[in-house]
Amino acid sequence: MSASIHSLYTYPVKSCAGVRHDHIAITHAGLAGDRQWMLVDDTGTFMTQRQHPRMVLIQPQPQADGLWLKAPDMPDCFVAAGTAGDAPPVPVTVWGTATQGADQGDNVARWLSTFLGVSCRLLQVHPQAHRLASPAHVQGWADKHPEDAAAFLPLTHHQFGFADGFPFLVCNQASLDELNQQLQADGHLPAEMIRFRPNIVLQGLEPYDEDHLASLRVGDIQFAFVKACARCPIPNVDPHTGQTAAQPGQTLARHRQFEQGVLFGVNAVVALPEGAQRLQTGMAVEAEFDF
Repeated sequence: MSASIHSLYTYPVKSCAGVRHDHIAITHAGLAGDRQWMLVDDTGTFMTQRQHPRMVLIQPQPQADGLWLKAPDMPDCFVAAGTAGDAPPVPVTVWGTATQGADQGDNVARWLSTFLGVSCRLLQVHPQAHRLASPAHVQGWADKHPEDAAAFLPLTHHQFGFADGFPFLVCNQASLDELNQQLQADGHLPAEMIRFRPNIVLQGLEPYDEDHLASLRVGDIQFAFVKACARCPIPNVDPHTGQTAAQPGQTLARHRQFEQGVLFGVNAVVALPEGAQRLQTGMAVEAEFDF
């Protein structure tokens, strides 16, 4: 079977539930709407499932006129669109990189605080925010692949929202299938791909082929694989219950421990041709390896 796109996901609110798509627009900042909102606590520190696993039970539903939030035993909450540019920018850092958010008001702050049991507020990416994917990693990839470097430079092309470090995370369905075989051999339940928070899932590759990918082409769209993704404990959070456990992280660590950490998936940036671009499931991909 030739390689193709298996599935597509966005996470409108960082660390809350994901949304699966059959097709979606793509920009340099990521799949449309990905990680455009983020929760912060009273100290201004961004919040994730690492400390607040119940965040995965919050289901964002972006609409043309705003964002609906749903959660168990809570009334639905609506956040109107079009207010980010009018709000004063709020300085915030995500894993040491500075950016700016726009506070979304007291109503949604109360709703989120009630559900999570901790005081927090919702920020949207501010129009003045200019956060870049790691220049060192993007430049390092460009130096290693001079034949394609021009498509990914200047580095200012790769501005993005509130994702951890890069606008795209790409995973391989065959790698998950192998992990699930290991889990089941030890008597554990299989893991869903959504636990690993990918944007793009590939099929038709061998397990962990992504370790050796230099780039990927989908028509005229080219992705550069600039960094392997070291995993945190978030895959151990059950997306249906918000409960944490030792798996699948314990089994993954036993088989995928490297100098960089426990690896699963790869971070990427994109070079886009002129005009609006979209991805859809089933699209053929051309993988270029770094052998």
